[in-house]
Amino acid sequence: MGGIVTYKDEIELATAEHGKISVSVVEQPYGPKSDPVASIGIFLKKDSKEPDWKVHIPKENLDEVLAALHFAKSKLE
Repeated sequence: MGGIVTYKDEIELATAEHGKISVSVVEQPYGPKSDPVASIGIFLKKDSKEPDWKVHIPKENLDEVLAALHFAKSKLE
């Protein structure tokens, strides 16, 4: 696995003093002919090279995942 990161943003992780959330777009994540994905990584230590947890979300699922996250947020308020 690898790919080319074409967008990246980092957010401070509220529950870990030195953690971060990384949101990126990865082109060719599984090789030359694979479709791009949105990638979310959770780092418990900001300076780690690899995330402790990572998920790849295909473009076709992003709207559903965003809706589910908005619903989850409403339940946390």
